[in-house]
Amino acid sequence: MSEQNFDVVVIGAGPAGYVAAIRAAQLGLKTACVDMFTGKDGKAALGGTCLNVGCIPSKALLDSSKQFHNLTHAFAAHGISAKDAAIDVGTMVGRKDKIVKQFTGGIALLFKQNKVTPFFGKGRLLPNRQVEVTAADGSQQTLAATNVILATGSVPIELPFAKFDGKHIVDNAGALDFSETPKRLGVIGAGVIGLELGSVWKRLGADVTIIEALPDFLAAADADVAKTAAREFAKQGLKIELGAKLSKAEIKGDEVHLTYAAKDGEKSLVVDKLLVAVGRRAYTDGVLADGTGVKTDERGRVVVDEHCWTGVEGVWAIGDCVRGPMLAHKGSEEGVAVAELIAGKAGHVNLDTVPWVIYTEPEIAWVGKTEAQCKAEGIPYKTGSFPFAAIGRAVAMNEPAGFVKVIAHADTDRILGVHLVGACVSELVAECVVAMEFKGSSEDLARIVHAHPTLSEAVHEAALAVDKRAIHKAN
Repeated sequence: MSEQNFDVVVIGAGPAGYVAAIRAAQLGLKTACVDMFTGKDGKAALGGTCLNVGCIPSKALLDSSKQFHNLTHAFAAHGISAKDAAIDVGTMVGRKDKIVKQFTGGIALLFKQNKVTPFFGKGRLLPNRQVEVTAADGSQQTLAATNVILATGSVPIELPFAKFDGKHIVDNAGALDFSETPKRLGVIGAGVIGLELGSVWKRLGADVTIIEALPDFLAAADADVAKTAAREFAKQGLKIELGAKLSKAEIKGDEVHLTYAAKDGEKSLVVDKLLVAVGRRAYTDGVLADGTGVKTDERGRVVVDEHCWTGVEGVWAIGDCVRGPMLAHKGSEEGVAVAELIAGKAGHVNLDTVPWVIYTEPEIAWVGKTEAQCKAEGIPYKTGSFPFAAIGRAVAMNEPAGFVKVIAHADTDRILGVHLVGACVSELVAECVVAMEFKGSSEDLARIVHAHPTLSEAVHEAALAVDKRAIHKAN
């Protein structure tokens, strides 16, 4: 068993891990990155869940399905007609795979350019900051490091009564690789993954039913945003049943027979495919050997402080395997922060200003506190909102659904949260994050000139509406 020495060894090459490795190498630290992900072609692939079976491929399919839906449903309003439009699912999935390959290969090139040494296999932290790497063929080697960064990510939660078989009952990865559009698709969980992938196949012609155990739709989002989104999804024919708990999923032939408890009693549903999207859990299985001193909580997450330090000298943890939202951009920023801390620089991530985005149609995005959170915490607040239906650019795009809502402190006017639903709000939320990071007020947003005609004017007008001085709507 050979041993190599590094300043930093990162376990995991997802958005948290590969970013940490690149930043550490940029800072002059001898860096290695260990990862065990295997791509569809059976070869090692960097990028973790996000690039291989998450963020990037799902957005590729969302875009393809949106184009098809526009062609068959929306373009008539523009005077554009298309006869006998069809979708070749194989070509669509092939495009998605090509994009994934481009970006995972891009990380390999970045590793080479920054002199990050990749090791392919499962990484396990041993005592005294040593990392055991077990390759696919069972061979092992040990890496020694001054600092180890755990960035092992997360995996889908599997229900004991609806186990993944990769064909009929699938996780997010399986739902990205259907060979054809299922006639009937069942989705368990109305969260980000369930809504996004449910939307993809609905737009391509599937009859989609989403079963959600919680009584409220998108409970993490602002109630006004959730209400508007639910209404738009209903218009699209996306069926969402709330307060419904799955109890049984039986594969019979090429069908999946579901039994679930709904508000009005037990129900049954037969589908061709079932996507189980009830959340993800930190992946720390077999990652920590005895005697490392690193602790995990009741959910299997590595315990860290506000600087992502585990309390063990030279051992850090970032991304989905620690507290905080399981979001790629949050993990990436933690990776940068930890690399800079190791190099003796300042590093910090403000979890209060991490933006959330759901890439449905319309898109949903938010940053900061919801109105319900402000009430629960006794924070005095005021709000202003503005609809996209009154924004010239949105109407010209034929996408007038949704609005922007700004929540500000009633006394100081400091922005507490911004909540958006509508076209391209995944991009609009960024200016709101910047404003909050700089301790901005609604007055600051209201005084900034926004280009006309743009969708961003909705942010401007919502900020004006906080003090009842919106120009293009009644106050």
